[in-house]
Order: sequence, then C-alpha cells, then structure tokens
Amino acid sequence: MDVSGNRAWKIETNGVNVVPDRERTARPRDLFWLWFGANIGILGILYGVIIMGFHLGFLQATLAAGVGSLSFVLVGVLSVAGRDGGQPMFVLSRNVFGSVGNRAPALVNWLNLLGWESVMVITGALSLQALFDTLFGLRATAESLIAGGVTFTFLVAVFSLFGYATVVLVQKIAVWGFGGLTLWVIMLLLRRAPWHGLMLAPDGSWLRGFLPAVSIIIAGTAISWSVAAADYSRYVSRQSSARSLVLAVTLGGAIPLFVLMLTGILVANRMPNLASAANPIAAIGSALPGWMTIPYLIAVVVGLIAEADLSLYSSGLNLMAMGVRLPRQKTIWIDAVITLAAAGYILFFRPDFISSFEAFLTLIGVGLAAWAGAFVADWWWLRRHSGYAVENRDEKGGLIAKISQFNWLTLLSWGVGVGVGLLLTATSLYTGPLAKGVFAVSNLGVTAAFAISGVLNTAALIVRRRRVFSSGAPFRSR
Repeated sequence: MDVSGNRAWKIETNGVNVVPDRERTARPRDLFWLWFGANIGILGILYGVIIMGFHLGFLQATLAAGVGSLSFVLVGVLSVAGRDGGQPMFVLSRNVFGSVGNRAPALVNWLNLLGWESVMVITGALSLQALFDTLFGLRATAESLIAGGVTFTFLVAVFSLFGYATVVLVQKIAVWGFGGLTLWVIMLLLRRAPWHGLMLAPDGSWLRGFLPAVSIIIAGTAISWSVAAADYSRYVSRQSSARSLVLAVTLGGAIPLFVLMLTGILVANRMPNLASAANPIAAIGSALPGWMTIPYLIAVVVGLIAEADLSLYSSGLNLMAMGVRLPRQKTIWIDAVITLAAAGYILFFRPDFISSFEAFLTLIGVGLAAWAGAFVADWWWLRRHSGYAVENRDEKGGLIAKISQFNWLTLLSWGVGVGVGLLLTATSLYTGPLAKGVFAVSNLGVTAAFAISGVLNTAALIVRRRRVFSSGAPFRSR
C-alpha cells in the first residue's frame, strides 16, 4: 500500500514499520557515508592478508581487490528495492519467498549476521586487549580478552538501540572523526611497504589463486552486506534516482574496501606470518612507529564499532522478520548475548582465526548468494515494475493486501542453488563431494549458487506469468 497525501498512516509488518513518504528524508549521498563508515574498519586489511595467502603477484592481488570491491554494486542494486518497498530487506523478501517460506533464507541470514558480529567482537576484543596492554601494561590473558569482548559488545549494542538516525550519526562520526586517523595509519604502513620486492614477485595461478581470492572477497563484502541493503535505503525518497542510489552505495563501500585491501596486501608481503599470528591486530600495529600504536588501536576499535553497529541493527530487524514478536531493542540484546558466546567459543576453542574466518565466509556465502540470485531475478523481472505488497489490516480490520505463505518455485530455486553451491565448495570445515578438479581450488560454489538460483527463479517467474495469463486474469504482484 502506498502512503500518499497528507494523511499519516502507521503500517506495520510483524512489528517492523513501513517508512511513510513524509519520513523518507535520506538522500543517496547519505548512504555513501553510511557504507563508507561501515567498511572503514580493520577487516578490510585482513581481506588483503587473505588475498596474499593465495600467493598472487602484485597486479593479480590488486585486481582481485578491485573486482571484490566493485562487487558492492550488488548492495547498490538491492538498495533500490528498499527505496521502492520502504521495508527492511528480509521483510521485502517475504514477497519473493512467501510469508512462511521466507523464514528459511531469513534464518540463514540471521546466522550470517551473528557470524559477522562474532568476527567483529573477536577482532574488537583482540584490539582492546592490545590497547589495554599498551596503555596500562596489562598482559594478554584470558581475563583481559573476555573483558575486551564484553566491553566491545556492550558499546555496539548501546549504539544500535537508538535506531536509524543514531546509526547514521555513528557512521558519519567514524568517517569524519576517525577516517583521517585511519588514512594516516595507512600512509605509514604504505611508506614502510616493500614495494620493490612486491613488484618483482612472480604471478600466482589465476585458477588456483585469483579465482578463490575474488570469491572469498565477494562473499565477505557484497554478498554479506547485500542482506542489509534495504534496511537503510528504505529511508530514501521514492523520487531519488535509482542510478544515483546505486552509484552512491557502490562507491561508498568500494572505495574504503579497495584502499584497505591494498594496504593489507602490502603489509602481508612484509609480514608473511601475519595470517597465522595469534593477534593479527597487534601484529599489524607492530609495523607502525611506537608513538602511533595507541592512535592506531583507537582507530581500529572505532572502525569496528561502526561496522558492527550496522550488523547488529540489521540482525535485530531480521529476527523480527522471522516472526519473533519482540521489540527491536530486545532482539538486539538477544543477538548481543548470542554473539558474545559464539565469539568466546571461537577465541578459546578455535584459535586459527584467519582459517576459520575464510571457511565461514565461503560456507555462509553460498546460502546468501542463492538468496541474492533469487531476489535480484524477482526484482528485475517483476518488482521494479509492479512494486512490493504490504500485508496488513487497515484501521477497520480489513485486509489490505495478502502475501502467499509459500512461493514454492522460488523456494525450490533457492534450495537448488544452495545445494549445488555446497556440492562444489571446499573449505577447511567442509568439502562438498563434487568439489574436485577446478572446484576443489577455486571455491566457485558461491558464484554457482548465485547464478543457478537466479536463472531458476527467472524460469519460475516465466511459468507463473504463463499460468496467470492462461487463466485470463491480469498479472499482479499483490
């Protein structure tokens, strides 16, 4: 249902408000700064370290970082759906999969967001531990690590409680207040980088090195953030240009990601054992002048808070989209507690951080890539023309619009995409039975899941159109 005229409507879907037109005051450039702030954290440098783990030459590694960064265009495209529908990503997804069928991909996304939050809590805890050691001389112990994790989680949860306006403010502070500090750190790291040796390094395998590196970066950036695209673009005016919105979101994510990954590539070449370091955050700091250690660690912590803030905010919305009837503030605390427990398990029982991080990105990326493929196909062939439905009752209790419980063909498309993607995926935690030959070394399962799900759902939409037209009824989205 559209909101128009001077009449104020309060429309809710499972407790999540549909943003009325009068409250859509955000502009595309606001989302540029939001996504810039979300990607200015230390994880971008760790991506660069992961890229160099595939033994690539400098030009190959730079190209992998560029392709991975520009894949953020997927977030830009899905942001247009948020502008059109005015709802969070996985509430809009109910139109695609059905009100009940949507719970399966929503559960996968919730696990994805919890996993990302856990990664950021781990990184934040390691950063705070290093900061406590530098400031107060506290040795790295289990107690200091726990204290860092609890402190970081509490700060992120508090910022996430206040809603969209506060989240945007935190991102702007991160960009303007600490973006310059991060840039200073990058310049110092680049100045000490072994440029000559890196330029002379031989190229690695395009098949066994470049492709899996790009696949992991896309899974960790574009695919992982695409599930939250509409959570923030729903506040953008309907009159905003789709092209401007896509460009703003894409550049907002791609620019800091590319610069940070390039930095990580150079740091990893200078410190070849960085990937196996117990505390890679502290190890990176050791490459800086001693006087820069404290500013560096502060910049790391603030950047991580800005990134985790978006993730925790979206995971609360996602839990509500799954049918959990609790206020968003309570869902945030639920997610925060689960995240802290998961982070503690990884820290103390799976210390191989980089390896576990890569495996997580790849496996969860398969399920999300299949969801994104199905959603993009539905948006391109159907919703960008006919819009999104809102299932609710009006002030007199009458049904405004009805969304089917299960869109079986779309669910099948998603399931086949996930299944094939997992069959072709090889990680340290799981290896599919078909992950042999080229697939054993390329991790193309993520790409395959996206393509197969998108193609199958396109075919499903064609079948649906033919059935409706053969019945003599007009084809409608709602």
